[in-house]
Amino acid sequence: MPHLPYLVTLLALAVLFGTAVAVGRGRVKYKIAAPATTGHPDFERLFRIQMNTLEQLALFLPALWVAAHYVKPEIAGGIGLLWIAGRIWYAIAYAADAGKRGPGFGMGMLSTGVLWAIGAWYATAGLVQG
Repeated sequence: MPHLPYLVTLLALAVLFGTAVAVGRGRVKYKIAAPATTGHPDFERLFRIQMNTLEQLALFLPALWVAAHYVKPEIAGGIGLLWIAGRIWYAIAYAADAGKRGPGFGMGMLSTGVLWAIGAWYATAGLVQG
C-alpha cells in the first residue's frame, strides 16, 4: 500500500487549504471584498501564493501518482515531501518579499519535474517493450 504518496497528497491539500485561509484573513485585514483580487500589495502576494499553489497542484499530483505507480511509493513520496517543503518555503518567502520566492518555487518545480521524468521514463519504456 503506497501510504507515503497518500500522505503527501493530503499534505499538499493542507498546504492549499492554508493558502486559502491566508487569503481569507488577508481580505479582512486589508479590506479587500470578494470578488476583488487587487487593492493592497500584501494581499495580492497572498492571493498569488494561493493561485500559484493551485496551478502547481495540477502538475504535481498526477506526476506524483504516475511515478508512485512505477517506482517504490516511498521514493515518489519522498520526492513529494520535497515539493511540500518547497511550497511552504515559497509561501513564506513570497508573503514576506516577492523577490525571495525563487528558491522555494524552484524546489517545487524540480520535484515535480523529477516525478514527471520518472513517470515518462517508465511509461515510455513500457510502451517500447510492449
